[in-house]
Amino acid sequence: MTIKKVKSILFFLLGAISLLIGIAGTVLPVLPGGPFYLFAAFCFAKSSKSIEKWFKSTSLYEKYVEAFLQKKGMTRKEKIRINLIADFFIVISVFYVDILLVKILLVVLALYKHYYFIKKIKTIDRNGTEKRAF
Repeated sequence: MTIKKVKSILFFLLGAISLLIGIAGTVLPVLPGGPFYLFAAFCFAKSSKSIEKWFKSTSLYEKYVEAFLQKKGMTRKEKIRINLIADFFIVISVFYVDILLVKILLVVLALYKHYYFIKKIKTIDRNGTEKRAF
């Protein structure tokens, strides 16, 4: 078996495991499902060229990923919208989780997410030129 084939099988298995955990996270309030779904999509795309080709042809990829890669940044509106949606799910998870350490970890990750969006991702205007402020 070639290294490429082993890598493909490994990504597929990781994707399947992540998908199962994501499904469990949808049912169990203690476990967030969203990140596992995203990781599963990434793994499935890496496991097969046809899946990767299909994913890159979706409007989701074109609207968010490709636009981000081409512009090398996001508009303020995109940053705010993504952060509000993510914060909504994080807050819901914090309320449903009974484990203090997990609650603390969720809050720390939320704060880091805001830091990353503000400091690491360039804010651009609609034309693609860079702005200074968040």
